[in-house]
Amino acid sequence: MQAANEVGVNLNQGYNGDLTAKQAGSIGGQMVKKMIESYEQSAK
Repeated sequence: MQAANEVGVNLNQGYNGDLTAKQAGSIGGQMVKKMIESYEQSAK
């Protein structure tokens, strides 16, 4: 939910199967970006 909000995609509680591939990809990309940042911070 947090990643979706950061990229401007509104998610509903429950079913979100009506998202476009672009929206879903944006959410996934934001999640990966956050994971990489977290790893880089812990590696220091």
